[in-house]
Amino acid sequence: MSPRFDAADYLATPEARADYMAAALEEGDASEIRRALNTVARSLGMMAIAEEAGLGRESLYKALGENGNPEFATVLKLMKAMGLKLSALPIDKE
Repeated sequence: MSPRFDAADYLATPEARADYMAAALEEGDASEIRRALNTVARSLGMMAIAEEAGLGRESLYKALGENGNPEFATVLKLMKAMGLKLSALPIDKE
C-alpha cells in the first residue's frame, strides 16, 4: 500500500504556503479554507503555530478539525503566525 498523499509535505516555502491558501480563499468555501489552514499549520508544525498564535494546541486542533469553525479573529491570528496575510481583490465581473 502506498503512503497517503498529504499536501502539507509539499508546502516547504512561504510562497508555496501562500499559493495554497490563496487557492482556497479564491474558492470561497469556508470548509475548504479551514482545511487549507489546517494543512498549512501542519506543514509548519501545529505546536509552533499554536504557540505563535497564542492558542492552546488542543484549541487549534479543534478549530481546524473536520467539524471546526474558527472565529475570524482566530483565522487572523493563525494567518499571522503562519507568515501570511489576507488581502482583498475586486471580483472580475465579465
